[in-house]
Amino acid sequence: MSSTVPAPTAQNGQRAPRDLSKDVFLMDLPVPPDQAWIDRLEARYPGFKVRWVSKTWEFTAGPFSPGQFEGITMMCTFIPQPAELLPNISYIQLTSAGADKWLSHPLYQDPNITFCTSNGTHPPQIAEWVIGSWLMMGHHFLDYANQQRQGSQIRPRPGDVRQVYDAPGMRMGILGYGAIGRQVARLGQALGMEVFAYTRTERTTAEARRDDSYCVPGTGDPDGLIPARWFHGSSREAVNEFLAQDFDLLVVSLPLTAATRHILGREQFEILAAHKKPFVSNIARGGHIDTDAIIDALATGKIRGAALDVTDPEPLPEGHPLYSAPNLFVTPHVSWQSPHYFQRVQGIIERNLESLSTGQPMINVMNREHHY
Repeated sequence: MSSTVPAPTAQNGQRAPRDLSKDVFLMDLPVPPDQAWIDRLEARYPGFKVRWVSKTWEFTAGPFSPGQFEGITMMCTFIPQPAELLPNISYIQLTSAGADKWLSHPLYQDPNITFCTSNGTHPPQIAEWVIGSWLMMGHHFLDYANQQRQGSQIRPRPGDVRQVYDAPGMRMGILGYGAIGRQVARLGQALGMEVFAYTRTERTTAEARRDDSYCVPGTGDPDGLIPARWFHGSSREAVNEFLAQDFDLLVVSLPLTAATRHILGREQFEILAAHKKPFVSNIARGGHIDTDAIIDALATGKIRGAALDVTDPEPLPEGHPLYSAPNLFVTPHVSWQSPHYFQRVQGIIERNLESLSTGQPMINVMNREHHY
């Protein structure tokens, strides 16, 4: 759950609307400029300027074009940019749901600069990746695809139904119940699963369970009504208690911080093995899982299988042991991709500019204490 912050306050204590006529917004994205969107914003706020710099998918800060940062006061980007080139920056809109690449950056350390995430732009496509890969593994689609390519079929033996499993009556555990976790829960519930949620802080009231981040209409769990049980805590003991809840599917959907790095290690896989040996899906960051530990868990049957869209290291080097781990499906950090992704990011920007201009709270404001 993201936070909101008010606009700067005037001397009379009321929120002060911001005059955007002197602001220049840099869009640093790997897609062509959306001229219609630019025109709409510049017409909505006379004097406001959008500078759109298209770049490749190489996640590096440079190279820079002449004058790229001149006069910039706001920016949308993924990769940290040189602080010395942005002396007047006040609002940075990240294209990611997390800020792990920014934590030590001087701009992030400046409390006068507002950081907003793109939380809520990922859930539809990532939730489909989670459920799609789980269904694919559970129904052995890859095995049948390989048979098709070889021009033959090997039918299961009569009565060998243990090879396949379906969802009704199963239990899904979601480690990190933010925007992505909520949409995964929505799909899991639709399939007949019981959902347990885990968050760092306790969520005992209706207000605490509500999601105030950006949300694609018709998706997610805005009021936090889906989980049958809700767990919380910041200690490994609290995490271990959650992992002992007999999950059939465990989804890792957390921001990566010092507290969550290797949140699944050898101890945690032993706990999972003592219960239902679930299928594990990680669509957050590779650093959440101890790589050697999950390789061992797969090889020794401590878990049923796994689907990893993120790995440690990333990108995964050629010949890495994860490639040959049994019952594992791995993709190169692509679950976030959608033709609608950057349009949703632009939607967050539009909403936040409107909030700034009217003195209302912005959405998806980064919590600088907990880094999400």
